[in-house]
Amino acid sequence: MRLTALDEAAEAIGLRVGQGLAEARAICPSLDVIDADAQADRHFLDALADWCDRYTPLVAIDGENGLVLDITGCAHLFGGEAMLLDDLLSRLTDFGLDVRGSVAPTPGLAWAAARFSRTQIIAADEMPAVLSPLPMKALRLAAETCLTLAKVGLKQIGELMTAPRGPIMRRFGPEPLLRLDRALGREGEPISPRRPLAMLSVERRLAEPISMEAQILDLAGRLACGLKAGLQARGEGGRLFELLLFRVDGRVFRIEVGTSGPLNDAVRIRSLFSERLQVLRDDLDAGFGFELVRLNVLRSESLSPSQPQFDQEAEAEGRFGRFIDQVCAPQGPRCLSVPVALASHWPDRAATLAPLGDGLSPGRLPHASPLRGERPIRLFTRPEPVEVTAEVPDGPPASFRWRRTRHRVARAEGPERLAAEWWVDDNKHKPRDYFRIEDSAGHRFWLFREGLYERGSDIPSWYMQGVFA
Repeated sequence: MRLTALDEAAEAIGLRVGQGLAEARAICPSLDVIDADAQADRHFLDALADWCDRYTPLVAIDGENGLVLDITGCAHLFGGEAMLLDDLLSRLTDFGLDVRGSVAPTPGLAWAAARFSRTQIIAADEMPAVLSPLPMKALRLAAETCLTLAKVGLKQIGELMTAPRGPIMRRFGPEPLLRLDRALGREGEPISPRRPLAMLSVERRLAEPISMEAQILDLAGRLACGLKAGLQARGEGGRLFELLLFRVDGRVFRIEVGTSGPLNDAVRIRSLFSERLQVLRDDLDAGFGFELVRLNVLRSESLSPSQPQFDQEAEAEGRFGRFIDQVCAPQGPRCLSVPVALASHWPDRAATLAPLGDGLSPGRLPHASPLRGERPIRLFTRPEPVEVTAEVPDGPPASFRWRRTRHRVARAEGPERLAAEWWVDDNKHKPRDYFRIEDSAGHRFWLFREGLYERGSDIPSWYMQGVFA
């Protein structure tokens, strides 16, 4: 058992991360030890990353105990980089956390300064001076690499900066110089945000926290009005909206609603969140209130202006879209499904059900692809076996027994032979001969014979695939 984290008192008596527990107790017999919970630590770090969304949408997890924020274009909203950093650190300190932070032109230099330097705001021309006195591990190098560099006299980053690059590359590989170039901005180092970036965003910082559902909906409607101008300028409408509620104690609630078609009407957007909040009412704990509310457009589509139509078809399509939005808002985008035709001639794979939330809309419902023959209105998920009496082996049935009922065939059409999809099944399925059957009572069926009458082969079997209207 080893130490994974220390507080200031433990560090003051000389304990270190990675030290054995027995050795640590020998140094300090009264040491208070708590079992590490990596999963709980990860959840807590994710919650902090959600909270940091108030400063920038570009937030990434950095290892086990750090966050990286790209505040490009956001610092002026808080009065500058110094005031943004001061606000962030002071709020986290009020939560009872021991935090350190730094603002630098590159992620690598910000990481190094936050952990090994007291400089908080670093300008571009100060980068080499701040980086030079720091130890090698400030470049995020492995411990073995730092130890090897120290053996040849390279203990500080400044010594690496002045050393010849050729011998360093040949002896230690590209990693030390790559880390140095990234810290100095010579090589790019992208930040991968943990959540998709919003295409458009509008937020409201509140002087007094709100907690009532009516207040949240009223503010959501006002934010939706603020989004309308941006959507109209882009000629688009939102398909997926996200409402973020930042609670005073740091917890963040994310509420998403999707639409069946591009939408920029603030009234309808507000009504969708109203339906959603009715379902989440018990899970939405306002606590001491929400101090920041933000509305994002996560996905949008082109919305070309059109003249209103007054025919019944256009009115019915509009009602259909509103019905889908009203049903999917409280239950989620996958509560409604539509049949989708697939590129397969095999009846078992010719169609499937796809949620409306997967990019489908009432105006673009998929249509069946052209098929060789008439298909029944109802296909069984699994073909059901039937007992068939045929006049000739390869001919249509004269009568058949299905679900304990005997049917006498009045008319038959076929066969329509379908071969298996060898590129999918590798010829595991036998060919099928399909017949359209009408019995003496006027009921119509779709039967098939699996297999062929060949010498030395098994006797073909009959199955019921579906029924016609």
